Amino acid sequence: MIDRSPIKFTPYLKSVIWGGDRICTYKGIEQTEAKVGESWEISAVPGHESVVAEGPYKGMGITELIECFGTELLGTDVFRRYDGKFPLLIKLIDANDNLSVQVHPDDDLARERHDSLGKSEMWYIIDADEGAKIYSGLNREMTPEEFVRLVEENAIEQALAVHDSQAGDVFFLPAGRVHSIGSGNLLAEIQESSDITYRIYDYGRRDADGNLRELHTEQAKDAIDFTYHEEYRSAPADPEKSYAVIAECSHFKVGRVLLDGEIELAYAPTSFTVLMCLEGGCSIGEMKLKAGETVLIPAAMTSFKLKGKATLLAARS
Repeated sequence: MIDRSPIKFTPYLKSVIWGGDRICTYKGIEQTEAKVGESWEISAVPGHESVVAEGPYKGMGITELIECFGTELLGTDVFRRYDGKFPLLIKLIDANDNLSVQVHPDDDLARERHDSLGKSEMWYIIDADEGAKIYSGLNREMTPEEFVRLVEENAIEQALAVHDSQAGDVFFLPAGRVHSIGSGNLLAEIQESSDITYRIYDYGRRDADGNLRELHTEQAKDAIDFTYHEEYRSAPADPEKSYAVIAECSHFKVGRVLLDGEIELAYAPTSFTVLMCLEGGCSIGEMKLKAGETVLIPAAMTSFKLKGKATLLAARS
């Protein structure tokens, strides 16, 4: 029987060309390498599977936990739907420079090409410098042929919908939506468990060996949803509500929790819950949680109390 307590994992800090030093400062940990752009808080991506940081399961990988506890960890519905695999990838992202313009395939295309889940995702802006931007969606109707022409002319930026970025903003990005994170954004990302990205435009940047980073124009053309929308930013959460759903799709449901004192969250044992502390701090039983930390609540832990003053995200599959 699984221990009914939250599980903390050791984050995987990923150094990337556009990264900085904000994540380690935010998390209050030592930065041991330059340009940390991502912290993979909970991951089952092969090669980067999360390892338990403390408690009775310290040193166990997430796949090993699932093998031991199955539905008690994942939940009855999640275990069945995803064949006993952890279906989400939970990240923090520091865009010290602009990320590439990119797109992710949907489940059908990803399964056909990569034997993988697709990649729908959501962003919650934790902090943003003055003038920071988010690029999400297209600013007009477009054909695949026009897309290829704009990429060839290094002019695809002209077709992106541009949004001023502020702390608390939410963007839902279904697979197929062209997007980029502009410099100056620190954000939380909740996505399907997939590391498949089709890079469309990269500002002419070169890798550590001096080579231009690879673009995936033809693959991206088939993956893009060219539908134009007038609004790409999600509606803001009601500031008067202690819990509000801010993003929802077939793979995840994310709520924003405003904690000031004590609140009890109760769920059916159909799914695990991921809690990300974005601001402030709180306790879950004996465990303390501070800004920049993430925990996995096993599905068998169907109710739990949060005490403190904090802003959190609560995600379920």
